Amino acid sequence: MGPKFGTSGLRGLATELVGSVSALYATAFSRMLLDRGRVARGATVLVGRDFRDSSSEIAAICMAALARAGMVPVDCGGLPTPALALYGRKLGAASLMITGSHIPADRNGIKFYLPDGEINKADEQAITALAEQLSADADATRVECGRGADHSSEATDFYIQRYETLLPKSGLKGLKIGLYQHSSVARDILTTILEGHGANVVPVGRSEVFIPVDTEAISAATCKMLAAWAKEFAFDAIVSSDADADRPLLTDETGTPLRGDLLGLMCARLLEAKLIATPITSNSGIEAASGVEVVRTRVGSPYVIAAMTEAVARGKQRVMGFEANGGVMLGSNFSFGGASLPALPTRDCVLPIIAALHMAVEAKTPLSGIVAMHRLPVALSGRIENYPFDRSDALVAFLKASKANVSQLFSRIGRVTGTDDVDGLRLTFEGGRILHIRPSGNAPELRCYVEADDPDAAEHLLAQGLAVLNN
Repeated sequence: MGPKFGTSGLRGLATELVGSVSALYATAFSRMLLDRGRVARGATVLVGRDFRDSSSEIAAICMAALARAGMVPVDCGGLPTPALALYGRKLGAASLMITGSHIPADRNGIKFYLPDGEINKADEQAITALAEQLSADADATRVECGRGADHSSEATDFYIQRYETLLPKSGLKGLKIGLYQHSSVARDILTTILEGHGANVVPVGRSEVFIPVDTEAISAATCKMLAAWAKEFAFDAIVSSDADADRPLLTDETGTPLRGDLLGLMCARLLEAKLIATPITSNSGIEAASGVEVVRTRVGSPYVIAAMTEAVARGKQRVMGFEANGGVMLGSNFSFGGASLPALPTRDCVLPIIAALHMAVEAKTPLSGIVAMHRLPVALSGRIENYPFDRSDALVAFLKASKANVSQLFSRIGRVTGTDDVDGLRLTFEGGRILHIRPSGNAPELRCYVEADDPDAAEHLLAQGLAVLNN
């Protein structure tokens, strides 16, 4: 199976994308922009990338294709996806981000942005259709290496400025924060922002070899490493992100990672959001804990953005969204303190990190105490890697076919009292336990999410669910 659109962007093997596929999709994107009148010939198109080995070459191929299609490519270098999107909104320019996000280095991807933000599912279908039409066009698939004017400093600086005045001066003073740098494009930017708010930042784990970090399914080895750093350096928290910095990673003082949907909830409270859009995989306690209107969506930022856009069209204000991975999106303009936060409808890792840290400072409470205050159901997630797409699709189709099939597979766990098939299949067991299975849209993986009343019960349910699915 070749490259295809997943939950967010085009994804495929790096060996497939380093070549004619990238040229083809960059050309198709340009054609869509021109056909719809979103830009004119000669328009600027920004190109950014993450730090995986294949990203620079894919970016160069895309820049050559953009130039052949009549665009003016601008090279924004290695920077966070939200930084590229923000700079694109400033300039009114479309953009391409070369990133595979959290997936392994042998895979990569391209995220596409219109001048006003991330493309939607209809745009993905249009790009795919154009790519199919152009696939026999030698000019559209020609592999060349292009260049563009260097705007890396301008784009990065504009992103940093967004958060410079968000908190009161020295709003994070007194915190000793470990920054797990690995191969995140935000590793230096986060240092600048957090130190600018008075935190003592200690870099750890920087790597020039690409390390995939999935903030929604953090590996046991990574958790062990985080706990060791927290103990060794007496950190108040450890922060990081995935490769392209649109998903946050934040631990408490023990090195225990905080759930991404909890970070989103903290951000909603800090900004006094009036409406939250979030996928079905986010914690089921969000509605009660937030006290505001919550709109549930399928998994993927395009679905969350569509829900936010609809809410704004209905006249709603202070609209935001977040995913279970912690990426926060602002559907409308916000203000906090003396700072203004213009809408940024794409996932961002910096805002939820700052929100949680500031909440701990204001409450004079360790982050573990802040987590306990929220009293959400205990939610955990896991995944089965190298699970073919056709196998996972067949499994979900089998389970959706009848209640008897569900009972046949999960009877050893308990009696199923309810199901929800908004995205994958979400099962509610007697006693309120929840198990949700969903094929990944980004890689050949099967995702498993669980909720229970206490940590032991949640861990047991996750182990049971993964055991059933493995068999």
